[in-house]
This record gives sequence, structure tokens and C-alpha cells, in this order.
Amino acid sequence: MLPVRKENEVALQRAEMRILVVRWMCEVKVKDRVRSKELRERLGLDDIIFILQLNTLRWYGHMLRKEDNDCVKKYMECEVEGARPRGRPKRTWREVVQKDCQAHKLKREYATHVVDGGS
Repeated sequence: MLPVRKENEVALQRAEMRILVVRWMCEVKVKDRVRSKELRERLGLDDIIFILQLNTLRWYGHMLRKEDNDCVKKYMECEVEGARPRGRPKRTWREVVQKDCQAHKLKREYATHVVDGGS
């Protein structure tokens, strides 16, 4: 699972709200200029970014529950030697997990308890 870039998150949010079914279900037209947050509250839907964060934490919890000798878990915990290339470093998967845990006010150890429907 790769980290999602901020510009892709924004594009996902815009695409989600452009779907006519959501507005049609609320009987709202685009020219009515109703906020997306309000439409989501009316329908009881979660933000797409919230769902992505939960999926990341759920997968991370799955990785923590694996046995210590599992190759995927070993690669997740290994450190790459050598210098990073010039420029701004890319966001690592660990940084994404840490940010998502902070957003949901979780400790990384408790990510094993994240299930569908919320934290």
C-alpha cells in the first residue's frame, strides 16, 4: 500500500462529491452550493480520506499481528542503508501510519484493534 499524495486526496474528495447520486439522493442541485460536509452528514457517509486512513491502519494492524519470522513483517521493520537522494524526501509508509494514528488519536500499538466502521 503506497502513501497517497495530498493532491490525490483532494482529487478523490472532489470526484466523490461530483457523483450526481449523492446530490440526487439529497435532492440538492450543484447551483444550490451546499457544502460537501453537510451532504455527507445528511447521508451518514464518512469522508473518503477518513476511509483511506482506516484502511491504512487496518492493514498496519494486520502486519503487527503477523508472526515475527514472516518475510513481509521483516521487510516492514527493516531499515534501508545509504544516503537518500537529493531534494525533499518522499513520505514513507511509516510516516503515513504515524500521521493516521495521530488523526484518530491512537497509539501505533492499538492499530490492531481498528475494524470497519470507525476507530
